[in-house]
Amino acid sequence: METNIIPAHIAIIMDGNGRWAKQRGLPRTEGHKAGTETARAVVTRCRELGVKHLTLYTFSKENWSRPKAEIKILFELLVAFLKREEKSLKAEGIRLKILGDVDEMPMAVRQVIKHVMRQTQKCTDMTLNLALNYSGRDEILHAAKALAAKGVAPEDYTEEAFADELWTAGQPDPDLVIRTSGELRLSNYLLFQSAYSEFYFTDIFWPDFSSEELEKAIAELGNRQRRFGKTGEQLT
Repeated sequence: METNIIPAHIAIIMDGNGRWAKQRGLPRTEGHKAGTETARAVVTRCRELGVKHLTLYTFSKENWSRPKAEIKILFELLVAFLKREEKSLKAEGIRLKILGDVDEMPMAVRQVIKHVMRQTQKCTDMTLNLALNYSGRDEILHAAKALAAKGVAPEDYTEEAFADELWTAGQPDPDLVIRTSGELRLSNYLLFQSAYSEFYFTDIFWPDFSSEELEKAIAELGNRQRRFGKTGEQLT
């Protein structure tokens, strides 16, 4: 793949685990397990391709409405993933960052998250953002409240100052937002940051989203003209 079309930041809405499992006559938990393996493969491939920032929509605030047993499995899979991948993340120079309100997560999850974040905090080759207990609207409210708490006058609010209070502070906005499973919506994901992102939708369920599909999405981005409200230029 041509390196001149590699986006700096890819954000993914990992959708379709449950439907993938249903198609196979399996419980939803098996779809989540398969989805975890896909996430691992996508992180690895993004690192190999030179993507500097990858954001995965892992657990939204709305997900708390799911059955308690399913939520328990999701958290267990997350903890297992982080424990298993800790050494690999560090060895590959991948820093873990969390977008969302971690304080509302179960204690066991918080402990593992904080440990892996500490272990990878000096990594600089790639940043892996996990959107956990995340809501795009909440993130915007959080940023506004943070500016107000600092005593910033409304007339001094700027896009740059606002962005500095978001959970993605210091990172570029996503060049590409991918959503699997055929759904055509953002679902409260990176609402501020995706203002000029390119979107790629695929009918493929997340567990079947392969490295080849990832590269197909990136190649599609390279064929588009990104105008940012101005004259169009191809991504380089």
